[in-house]
Amino acid sequence: MRILLVEDDERLAKALAEALTDRHYIVDIATDGQAGWEFVEICPYDLMILDVMLPKQDGIDLCQKLRQSKHSMPILMLTARDTSSDKVMGLDAGADDYVVKPFDLQELMARIRAHLRRGSSSLPLVLEWEHLRLNPNTCEATYNGQLLHLTPKEYRILELFMRHSHRTFNRSEILDRLWSFDEPPAEETVKVHIRSLRQKLRAAGAAADLIETVYGLGYRLKQTF
Repeated sequence: MRILLVEDDERLAKALAEALTDRHYIVDIATDGQAGWEFVEICPYDLMILDVMLPKQDGIDLCQKLRQSKHSMPILMLTARDTSSDKVMGLDAGADDYVVKPFDLQELMARIRAHLRRGSSSLPLVLEWEHLRLNPNTCEATYNGQLLHLTPKEYRILELFMRHSHRTFNRSEILDRLWSFDEPPAEETVKVHIRSLRQKLRAAGAAADLIETVYGLGYRLKQTF
């Protein structure tokens, strides 16, 4: 899941991005409203965390602009303003939720998970593919009941394949979806992570080609029909 954090407080943005990354989200940071708009124009996001008081374009105006342009990702407003009128203004602008600073991190994470679930309402809470199970709420993956000790990138790759189990992804698409803009690797990096993920799955008893290579197209979970 990819989240855009639009926040001009550098310390808060860094701390929140680290907390989100620890929970296996891909996070991009924009430090003003104009940059937030530019990020959305070039990349699809599953959720936006949007500060109200921003340079260049404030959060209310940006939220309205996004909704007028038919961007439908959940928007969670993050602000120090705590009056009823401020909350009404944010929600009327198109925000889905309104969290007041200072906030409880665990509550914020629970709200994020709730909005992401609503955005993926057609998907089960626990993803399954044959003997594979992945729980996005606990960030745990198992094969045949055995816990898989995955790196964050391996977990994200497996989650991508399980959320789109009938789709083939090439290396460029995997990079675009799972790496933030401030960590652009070479496409060979994807091959390295796929190899390591296959080894861990095989060690747990999975077939060597559970993640199969479709030559000339990319990678996908092996189809059994």
